[in-house]
Amino acid sequence: MVFCSRLVAMNGKLFLIVGPSGSGKGTVIESLKKRHPDYVFPVSCTTRMPRPGEVDGDVYSYVSKDDFVKWIREGRFLEWAEVHQNHYYGMLKKPVFDALNAGKVVVREIDIQGYTSVAKIVPADNLVGIFILVKDLDELKRRILSRGKLPDEEVERRLESARREIAQSHLCRYQIESVHGQIERMVHDTEAIFEKELRSRD
Repeated sequence: MVFCSRLVAMNGKLFLIVGPSGSGKGTVIESLKKRHPDYVFPVSCTTRMPRPGEVDGDVYSYVSKDDFVKWIREGRFLEWAEVHQNHYYGMLKKPVFDALNAGKVVVREIDIQGYTSVAKIVPADNLVGIFILVKDLDELKRRILSRGKLPDEEVERRLESARREIAQSHLCRYQIESVHGQIERMVHDTEAIFEKELRSRD
């Protein structure tokens, strides 16, 4: 039996914060969580094991690979991906559609591949893409390295992925530049987009 979930009302908005690893999209999400507790921030499902300090249901919901594959077959995901042919990650339809049908603001960080998948399912009137644009790839490299030691090939893989994502940034309705040391400005610009889109909804 295939799982079905659909939008039955059109008042909610799904804001997707898009960008490559190290662009700052996670930092924007964390700031929005503190400033807007009324927003809905759906968690991802993943088949990887929790890392030390991670709590199930906080950022990720940890599920078995068998369950994840079963849910793919049942059509439960808005988007999903297999990372490095090892672990699955995905966003379930139901919590997102339930919130949108209730007229809620839903916020989620995602990569450009996931964004294009969601855009095929969620109506354009309910979807807003905001791309966090990094023009200085040397700065992006410094941010990636600041998170911990990585093999050179992994750093280069992430930079190449960033180049591909940046080339597709025009697919999102808005672009915001990520500049080192200007997180507050980036959050402010994001909130301004939210306000504009929500005014147009009302």
